[in-house]
Amino acid sequence: MSYDGILSPLAQPNFLRYFVGQVVTNIGTWFQNLALSLVVLGATGSAQALGGVTFAQFLPILLLSIHAGRIVDRVSSRTVLLIGAALSTVVVSLLAVAVAAGTPSLFAIYGLVACLGAVNAFERVAAQAIIRSLVSVDRLGRAVSLGTITVAAGRSIGPGLAGLLFQAAGPVVCLLANAVSFLLVFVLMLFVRPREERPARRLDLGSGRLGGLLEDPSLRLLLVVNAVIALLALNLNIVLTSVVALTFAGSATSVGLNHALNAVGAVAGGLVATALPRVSTGTLAAGCALLGATLFTSTLPGTLPVFLVLAPVLGLGFGFYMAVINAVAQAAAPAQAVGRVMALMMLGNVGMAPFGGLISGWVIDRTSGRTSLLLGAAVALTCAFAVALHTLRRGENRLDARPDDESEL
Repeated sequence: MSYDGILSPLAQPNFLRYFVGQVVTNIGTWFQNLALSLVVLGATGSAQALGGVTFAQFLPILLLSIHAGRIVDRVSSRTVLLIGAALSTVVVSLLAVAVAAGTPSLFAIYGLVACLGAVNAFERVAAQAIIRSLVSVDRLGRAVSLGTITVAAGRSIGPGLAGLLFQAAGPVVCLLANAVSFLLVFVLMLFVRPREERPARRLDLGSGRLGGLLEDPSLRLLLVVNAVIALLALNLNIVLTSVVALTFAGSATSVGLNHALNAVGAVAGGLVATALPRVSTGTLAAGCALLGATLFTSTLPGTLPVFLVLAPVLGLGFGFYMAVINAVAQAAAPAQAVGRVMALMMLGNVGMAPFGGLISGWVIDRTSGRTSLLLGAAVALTCAFAVALHTLRRGENRLDARPDDESEL
């Protein structure tokens, strides 16, 4: 397959505008993350206070994601993204005003971050759901995989640029830069013209219930795998930082380098997934197995330089898994319920982040970062076995995007 084929969704102008907007907003988010982290730590000297920012950010996503899926299935995803970008611009601008005060109010920061998290709950679901209406069915898997790359691209580029801007201009300018990124997304979405999105039909879901979807055993397994791996294997920010800083006594520069190298590998893993012509349950099993193998490999280095050399390898496994599981979810979802399916995926992934962080921290404090990596490897490999066994039992080895006229999984 040619390299042009891998990037073929970008040849469609609507998807290209969407893709650029997602890259920009993911980079902008890192400007905000860095600025708020340093502001809160500087004002309080408390890691617990900083944890409150994370809690305020993710709790609304946990509470609102299912409602967001119902709305996205009934309202144009483009409309949701336009409103979300406009609201996010306003909220982040207010954050900049709050931080500009000589002694910023911690509760004001928490409140505004929670508001942003509430908006983000709807934006995340809509950003996944709209992909289906931006590309042809045969390019859906590649488009979803490219969409996951935007997160890794932001993580590889954002922290470095944010650090430079913070040093040069301070936290207020960093926050305003994020506000500008949301404004750019708003402008780009004005020029996106998706295919007509049909309102959700009564799929045993007329009142918003999820029972009709969850009756499908393949989708149930997908959602369980997504949640379990997110809970116990994907807390890489905490785990990798702990391994570098505590196990190897590395510097802050080493921590940053490790995350940057990991993100580069994640981009590569996403591109590998994008090269696949179709996704299947077998592909998901392979993605889980690759994630488990690369997590285990990361437990082997005895020195920091070797650990850093292997950082892109773990990133490759992470990027491939994330791209594949999102593509499989899109392919498994009925067109009129894709918002709710992606909301359930987000609930299992992002919603598990606060709890997964607590579990990883507990494991690391009592053992080591390597033990947490081993736990993640065991969980991912177990999930690979479960998916492979399910595939063999049901004789399923391929998932294609469902056409608009299908109403059942």
